[in-house]
Amino acid sequence: MSSVVVEKPHALCVTFPSQGHITPMTQLAKLLHSRGFHITFVNTEVIHRRLLRSSGPDALKALPDFRFETIPDGLPHSDQDDTEDFLAICYSTKRNCLAPLIDLVGRLNSTSDVPNVTCIVSDGLMSFGVQAAEKLGLPEVQLWTASACSFMCYLHYRELIKRGITPLKDESYLSNGYLDTPVNWIPGLRNIRLKDIPSFIQTTDPNDIMLDFMGEEAQNCLNAPAIIFNTFDDLEHEVLDEVARKFPNIYTIGPVPLLSQHVPDSDLKSIRSSLWKEDSDCLQWLDKQGQNSVFYANFGSLTVMTEEQLLEFAWGLANSKHLFLWIVRPDAVMGESATLPKEFLEETKDRGLISTWCAQDQVLLHPSVGAFLTHCGWNSILETISGGVPIVSWASFADQQTNARYATANWEIGMEIDGNVQRENIEGIVRELMEGEGGKKMRKNASEWRKKAEEATKERGSSYNNFDRVIKEVLLAKTRFDVTRQSGRLPHPNCAL
Repeated sequence: MSSVVVEKPHALCVTFPSQGHITPMTQLAKLLHSRGFHITFVNTEVIHRRLLRSSGPDALKALPDFRFETIPDGLPHSDQDDTEDFLAICYSTKRNCLAPLIDLVGRLNSTSDVPNVTCIVSDGLMSFGVQAAEKLGLPEVQLWTASACSFMCYLHYRELIKRGITPLKDESYLSNGYLDTPVNWIPGLRNIRLKDIPSFIQTTDPNDIMLDFMGEEAQNCLNAPAIIFNTFDDLEHEVLDEVARKFPNIYTIGPVPLLSQHVPDSDLKSIRSSLWKEDSDCLQWLDKQGQNSVFYANFGSLTVMTEEQLLEFAWGLANSKHLFLWIVRPDAVMGESATLPKEFLEETKDRGLISTWCAQDQVLLHPSVGAFLTHCGWNSILETISGGVPIVSWASFADQQTNARYATANWEIGMEIDGNVQRENIEGIVRELMEGEGGKKMRKNASEWRKKAEEATKERGSSYNNFDRVIKEVLLAKTRFDVTRQSGRLPHPNCAL
């Protein structure tokens, strides 16, 4: 009688090399690990080096069952922590990563101290993960790290092109009111205008790389066995219903930051996914402030602005007379280092803290934070909902416009900076959110959304249950068959069977 070998399932998690994608994939990988999976977390070489610089040489040190590997992305070597070139990343990964990923699986499977790879979880912008899984005969799921409403928009890029809506006829269409045109024909979307569609449609180039890439990658997600959305049912139920009509195998498991609170304390707690060194002084400073007293500003990992816009934001914050925490990346200003004037620093030294980066998920859960000025990246939206914090939106590009529109018009948790950035406008918005009647209403709405998010992610909530389902129905589906028919292997007892 042959002996039975107990073996863990092995998930290969492949992240898109950009901060907004690495964060949720890291959280998902930790969640899978907590359910008994051996994890191989795959970064591109450029991102691997950046993570080591930001978190220290031991940050990606291998644990017995949570390890890091790299694949080449075709991008030039750099020791600078500059804003990622999103276009170059998209172009390069699509053309360079499939063969190295397949080779990596082969190498892992020939290693004696790790179980064979049993499934692949890849970012929604890395459809080569689907191709690799098909070639290897493995279960696969795509993680769509942005909103479901933006996903539906990207699915309709082809139709926008077919209708002659994009590319734009000429540059005048950016400013002549054309983008204010309502869009009422995309299923599941409400209160959407052309300017709220992810911004890659705002091009005059019929061969625009991003217009093609984003539309095609969204369509390619429909070729996967399943798609995970980092959202929750109540937040985007209308558009999720419509996505499910096209593709029923969707699993909403968000907000992943809240679901991640179920991960038990372990060595994984020390694994952070920030490409910049996080300043722990921010949280200590917040500890000294009163409840809802601090206005928090952070424009994310990619947004850049002009020097004039930086100054207008600065003096708007200063003139509001409110306490503030402002994250200013060194590369936040186009083409030069972000430098604030001495007069501003002197004026605000007793009521403001400026840093280059922070643990935003922790900041937005802090009781001192009363409002949030944000670029409306999807991670920021989910983190502000998880903290019950209202927003001021200043969207930059991609899906941020869509998220901003939903946050302000549909979820009613914030205000939007419309038009040019002017200090008087910034001052008024800060005052309204922090002390006005409108701000109180938005804070109440944000608090109600927080409760719904907590309900979804607690045990037996919709997102909690969906996470169990995607493990059983997709990631372990083939594994269960294989382990009972081949080699006398049984799944590890910690797996969610």
